[in-house]
Amino acid sequence: MFTFSLTLIRHGETQYNRDKLLQGQGVDTLLSETGMQQGEAAGRYLTDITFNNVFVSNLQRAVQTAEIILRKNTHCSGTEMVLESLLRERGFGIAEGRPKEDLKNMANAAGQSCRDYTPPGGETLDQVKLRFKKFLKLLFERLLDEHGWSAPDASAGAGAAAANMTAAAATDVALDGSADDGLQGVSVHALVVSHGAYIRVAIRHLVEDLKCSLPPGVKMSHLFSPCPNTGISRFILTLIQSESGPVLSTARCVFTNRKDHLENLTAAE
Repeated sequence: MFTFSLTLIRHGETQYNRDKLLQGQGVDTLLSETGMQQGEAAGRYLTDITFNNVFVSNLQRAVQTAEIILRKNTHCSGTEMVLESLLRERGFGIAEGRPKEDLKNMANAAGQSCRDYTPPGGETLDQVKLRFKKFLKLLFERLLDEHGWSAPDASAGAGAAAANMTAAAATDVALDGSADDGLQGVSVHALVVSHGAYIRVAIRHLVEDLKCSLPPGVKMSHLFSPCPNTGISRFILTLIQSESGPVLSTARCVFTNRKDHLENLTAAE
């Protein structure tokens, strides 16, 4: 077995976010001043987590966020940042650059919910999910290639992580807690910086399709809610070897959409 943690973070705010405009893939903007402050807050929150591998969407807002987080980290100064197009935001076709309200109006005109609607030229949710599945395959192979099945504590990680989660059950770990929640007994940690719609699809795939176990008492409305800028989610994944290569054996959600690190920032605005 091979157990590792997967920490997902959405990029910081851009001016398009603030103005409620859709970015998708076609609008490639940098962070706003608030977005940079959010990235720094996320970096301080995660400062003591040793991320062995870092994967980042190759859109500027994600790259800039990851650079800020790594700069604030006490252990990751030399960690390679892998830019990965599979982590790009959902493509919104002709709606990109336009107000989010326009997308809602298009969806209403088509008789569909906004989440399920695909504007002309855009990606369907299934297409985004396929990209995430391809990324997981790449992630599994990359981690095993670098760390091997015999990584320290890897085989013991699943049991230790499960014990840690049981101990955390007395608190609402899904909403607040320590930056190292779920990491005890796990020696390999992967950081992924991506986008709001993409992360929402990824979490739904992990929970609904891959039958990821959930923290006790977590509300599904929180689990699948839109991820805030620099919102943090974490999963503990265990792989086993099969004839076709590494496959997921178990997955556990530690928390989703955590934003503790933004509290002082919000109060200061």
